[in-house]
Amino acid sequence: MCGIVGYAGCRPALNIVVDGLRRLEYRGYDSVGVAILDGAGSLLAEKRAGKLANLEKALAEGGVGAA
Repeated sequence: MCGIVGYAGCRPALNIVVDGLRRLEYRGYDSVGVAILDGAGSLLAEKRAGKLANLEKALAEGGVGAA
């Protein structure tokens, strides 16, 4: 099984998508990833095995959409 979260709108998408993934985490998935379009139309992606915390750590260290 898989869970997919999407967002289309004017607000920055990364936090919205990560919050949605957090709501799905109880299902016990073995990996997680995000893909975000940047302002230039390029697709930026980051994925990690294991829990959402692994992805959040990678994002905090400068992954997709890090501020």
